[in-house]
Amino acid sequence: MHDTDQKPEKVGLWDVVKSVFAAMFGVQSDKNRQRDFKQGSMLPYLFVGIIFVVIFVLGLIGVVALITPS
Repeated sequence: MHDTDQKPEKVGLWDVVKSVFAAMFGVQSDKNRQRDFKQGSMLPYLFVGIIFVVIFVLGLIGVVALITPS
């Protein structure tokens, strides 16, 4: 069997979360990036990425609301 005939490594939800988190901070390893791009669908990465961005923005809003006088 050739190397190109290998099936892509199965990626679980936790792997997707770790990949998105690492990519958001710019520390994604090349090995994991290659694994992610070999997956059949980008939807899990997109979904987790959107959730992370919403949490990040809400967190920033919360911090600003705490430190600014009302």
